[in-house]
Amino acid sequence: MNFIQTLAAAWKKNDSLLCVGLDPDPARFPASLRGKDEAIFEFCATIVTATADLVCAFKPQIAYFAAHRAEAQLEALIAHIHAAHPGIPVILDAKRGDIGDTAAQYAVEAFERFRADALTVNPYMGRDSIAPYLAYADKGVILLCRTSNPGGGDVQTLEADGERVYERVARMAAEEWNENGQCALVVGATYPAELARVRARVGDMPILSPGIGAQGGNIAAALQAGQTRDGTGLILNSSRAILYASAGEDYAHAARQGAKAARDAINAHRRRPPETAND
Repeated sequence: MNFIQTLAAAWKKNDSLLCVGLDPDPARFPASLRGKDEAIFEFCATIVTATADLVCAFKPQIAYFAAHRAEAQLEALIAHIHAAHPGIPVILDAKRGDIGDTAAQYAVEAFERFRADALTVNPYMGRDSIAPYLAYADKGVILLCRTSNPGGGDVQTLEADGERVYERVARMAAEEWNENGQCALVVGATYPAELARVRARVGDMPILSPGIGAQGGNIAAALQAGQTRDGTGLILNSSRAILYASAGEDYAHAARQGAKAARDAINAHRRRPPETAND
């Protein structure tokens, strides 16, 4: 299956729109992991095991691995997720953005070295900057659109030819760039009005929506704005609120409880299609 199909199956199997972001910060690890050579892998793999039945995706952030020279641990972690929890897609959060041969090398890194199922990409250099990723037709290409950070509006909400920049990105993603049906968008849960505008432009295209945890995005508002008619369409990411629910040795249990609470809170506001009557 390709990324979009795998994601749809995970939405259904786990009855979940929750994505757990894997942003490992060794300074916040429990005492038993500090100083261990494979601490980052062990911490993240333990979180994955504790939450895999509650999520629709995992999203490792590459900077948290690269800053600690732990790219090999990231590679091992993605392989572990695929082997131990098949059917849960892995989104590599790298926000790559370059052109030509450089973009092609980033695509090889994400999809051949790390074997991620999808990659976040910055589209603001235009189609030629995302074409190398689109060439991997079975992989997801998740384009930055209206990001969750306060400064995102400095550029993304500017108007050009009668539409906002983020609206132009959404329209081009849906109408011009999605030839293989592999595109998705990043739209923050912190901006539900913009999320609704994007959803109106892109139909059922998946939207990765960060911000429901530590950033304070409102779950009910995000669901109202961004879910599709069947109550899916969103990948609602929470990272720190789940990863660091406890600083103690019970961190895996606390992470599971946090993920379950987030999943259940999301489901409380989801639209449910009517049951098909039996003949």
